[in-house]
Parts: sequence; C-alpha cells; structure tokens
Amino acid sequence: MGYKKIVLTFGFLFLTCAHLTAVEVNEIKPPLAVKETKESDQQIGDFSLSGFGDKGKKSWDLAGKSADIFSEVVKLKKVVGNNYGQNDVINLTADKGDFNKQSGLVHLQDNVVITTASGSKLTTDTLDWDRKQQIVSTLDKVNLSRADMNLSGQGALGKTGLKQIMLEKDIRLDIQARDLQVNKKEKILITCDGPLDVDYEKNIAIFNNNVKVEKSDLTIYSDKMQVYFTAKQQNNALAKGPAVLSSSVNKIVALGNVRILRGENISYSQEAIYTAIDKKITLTGKPQIIIYQTENINAASGN
Repeated sequence: MGYKKIVLTFGFLFLTCAHLTAVEVNEIKPPLAVKETKESDQQIGDFSLSGFGDKGKKSWDLAGKSADIFSEVVKLKKVVGNNYGQNDVINLTADKGDFNKQSGLVHLQDNVVITTASGSKLTTDTLDWDRKQQIVSTLDKVNLSRADMNLSGQGALGKTGLKQIMLEKDIRLDIQARDLQVNKKEKILITCDGPLDVDYEKNIAIFNNNVKVEKSDLTIYSDKMQVYFTAKQQNNALAKGPAVLSSSVNKIVALGNVRILRGENISYSQEAIYTAIDKKITLTGKPQIIIYQTENINAASGN
C-alpha cells in the first residue's frame, strides 16, 4: 500500500507527528502545551507541514510564523510553501493562508506570490492551491511575468508550475520581442476580451474574442489568434524539462474577421498568417486589400 506521510513541527520545546493517507487526513494531534485563545482552539508559533511521496521524497511543504488551529482549518500568518516537482521547484508566499485539514486544500490571501525555478513570477490577491491535483486558481486579477514578457488578466486556472495557464478575461500581454531580421527588440502589445490559454512547453498562446495586436509596423484585429513563440532552452539545472517560452514571436495566425492595418493600407480576410522571420503576411478566405494612392494623379498624367 502506498502512503504519504505528513509531518507537523511546532516551534516550542516539542515535536509531534501525524500520519496521513494519500486520500484524507485522519487526525492532527495537538501539542502538549498550547496557548488557549478565544478565536481558536489552539495557537502556536513556527508551524510547518510537509508531505512525502514515493520513496520518501519530499513533495511539498507549508510553513507559517504562527497558526490558529480550529476544528477544520489551520489559519496561518506569513505563509511560505514549496512544491517540489520533477522538473521545477515552485515557491508560494502570502501574508495569510488557510489549510483545510480534511481536504488538504490551501487558500492564500494578501500579497500572494508564486515563483518558479524556470523564471516565472505570478502575483495576485488570493489563490487556491490544490496540491493533489497540482492546480492553482483565483478569481482576482493576476500578473504573470517572465523575461521580457508581462501578462495580466482577471481570473486564472493553471498548473502549479505555471507551464500551462488559462486567464478568464481582460487580457493584456506586453512583449519586448526580438526582431529576427535586425536582431533587436521591439514592443508588441496583444489584448483580448478572453479567455487566453498559454502553454509554455508548446510555445503557444491562444487569444479569444476581440483580439488586437499592435506592432510598430502593423496592427492586426481578429476573433481568435494563435501566437507561436520561438523555443528557448533552459539553463537552470533545477528546470530540466522541455524548452520554455521565449519572448521571440515566431508566427501569428489570426482567425475570423481579420483586419490588418499597415500604414494607410487595410486588408480583410477570414485568416491571416504573419511570419516574423520575413515579416510576410499570407491572407486566405476571401481576401480584400485596400491600397491608398498617395501620388498626385494630375501631375503624373501631365495635366
């Protein structure tokens, strides 16, 4: 039978342990000496909780500077958590947090920050951490940053390691992308109503509803957009997984009611593919191009 072991450590003159099955918490025994409070059953300092997976390897831990222990919930202050994945180490911090003793769910609140060894940083006001399913979620505004990229939106659901994440609405992605032709950075802004699905391992972001891309040389509107990024190999020894998303845009596929503004010229189509290496745009699905003539026609005809 496979069991996980949970260890509680209290920062006084004692240690006490509790064993949990992989399914539920059977019991958390109170320490021998606790301070009784009106707000909770017990109050302790320097609370820590750890979980171990196969072969006794630590899979996660959770700690707080102090804890109020209720019948179902442990309320923590100055929370620090870590998730030890196969390819990445994830750190979670917050001013406050609740640990549900039966479900094992963790709710973090105020100044919530997730950082990963591979270089991602997520900030929000509240966050729910499901350790068993390896999922984090929130209804609040989220800001997710990586090198040369900053993503924001309202509401998020993703894997704990942030390699796959979905943002619900009010999406904004700011990129300092590298121009492959001149080998320098250029600013790209992508917005949409949402939702947005990002897969950092597959190097793709899918934007939905009222999508708009703004670059220095063109603006693209569409119903849906697939943005492909150039893969970037990881140098961090703690992040040995596949290549991760870089800030270099490789290709943009716009779908549905596509409108492209390039200077004074406008094109319409049902699909458009933009390739960054040659800055070429291919239109399909009843393409229409409107070109504005800027020359003086009378002078050109000799009249």
